[in-house]
Amino acid sequence: MTTERREPANTAGERTMLEGWLDYHRQTLAWKCEGLTDAQLRTASVEPSELSLMGLVRHMAEVERGWFRKVLTAEDPGPIYYTDEDQDGEFHLSESDTWAEAYATWQSEIETARRNAARFDLDDLSEGKSRRTGEQFNLRWIYTHMIEEYARHNGHADLVRERLDGATGD
Repeated sequence: MTTERREPANTAGERTMLEGWLDYHRQTLAWKCEGLTDAQLRTASVEPSELSLMGLVRHMAEVERGWFRKVLTAEDPGPIYYTDEDQDGEFHLSESDTWAEAYATWQSEIETARRNAARFDLDDLSEGKSRRTGEQFNLRWIYTHMIEEYARHNGHADLVRERLDGATGD
């Protein structure tokens, strides 16, 4: 698999720009995981951290689900990897966890996110609310937050990947 990353046109409209940058960062995370074995993808960065590339992908599947299902559409499909007892379950990997499953789950959540977002204008308020504050969010805020979330975690992915095999890149 070779991930194609495309920046949005520098003259794109606002929605196209936001969706383009979100897709660019999604593609960046996939690119950081390319060419590695399941064992490498499960390898934590540096002890005592449990941060791994597979864990980051599983985390972003949870984040996509949280914002584009729970908050945006008030759907509650439940968590994928974490539990009430293990709030960081997406990062707690075992030998039986595979890239094929993590990637397929992540991609499924991305497709659901795209379908759900297509129903909203940028200024439309979410049907669900923040579990912390009870506030609603407009789609523009959710897109901006997701870009920030991916950008931050792609920085983590850069460091994990470099530690695994020395590969670097933007």
